[in-house]
Amino acid sequence: MTATQTNMKKIIVLGATSGIALEVQRQLARLGCDLLLVARSPERLADLQADLSLRGAATVLTYSSDLASIQQHAGIFEFVRRNLPDFDTVLLAYGSMRDQKDSETSVDVLLQELQSNFVSATAILTLFAADLERRRTGCIAAITSVAGDRGRRSNYVYGSAKGALSLFLQGLRSRLHPAGVRVITIKPGPVQTPMTDHLPHNKRFADPEQVARQIVRALERRSPDVVYTPRVWRYVMTGVRQIPETIFKRLSF
Repeated sequence: MTATQTNMKKIIVLGATSGIALEVQRQLARLGCDLLLVARSPERLADLQADLSLRGAATVLTYSSDLASIQQHAGIFEFVRRNLPDFDTVLLAYGSMRDQKDSETSVDVLLQELQSNFVSATAILTLFAADLERRRTGCIAAITSVAGDRGRRSNYVYGSAKGALSLFLQGLRSRLHPAGVRVITIKPGPVQTPMTDHLPHNKRFADPEQVARQIVRALERRSPDVVYTPRVWRYVMTGVRQIPETIFKRLSF
């Protein structure tokens, strides 16, 4: 499929240097899309800009900013309005996953996790949602997690933030539906990325290239409102949600 065969042509990526976003952007570049990338490190953004241009991206613009800082969102949005005002797609791909024990022993760490994974995400999506709603076009996609489907003792702080983000997206989807703006909730299972390096990897951890293919496919055409990736996690989490609380609270995972 070429870029002319899809409405997805001018894409904002929030969290462009995350493991999943890197693979998504490589595939978008091969489609010849215009990309505007936001992440913290100007050095990594410069390397990414050169790489994606070589891979076929029509345009690659970059903006260095800490997305977890709401005070910096106005600057991000103003840069987008000046340089890619007719953007049609926003992909939110940033977040953090600190060790659960750190969040249990430090309120500061807990609040940082909620700020990064939920509060700042909803704040910046609200800016982009208003613009797309006014223009009555476009798509917002945000990466949450299967961890948000049920509160597990091993990662309930991260999971609660991602679960809250999923609920926010559900309401945003309902709000933007009359304007013709798509809102896609992307729920990956465990993926082999730097964010999960501190976790013991096993066969449950997906290849980021596989996950990226499913995300790009969802952006390219009409897809379910909620995309589990790999797809098997839709069935796994359906089963997990059915476990009675009296049993679930005794499980050690």
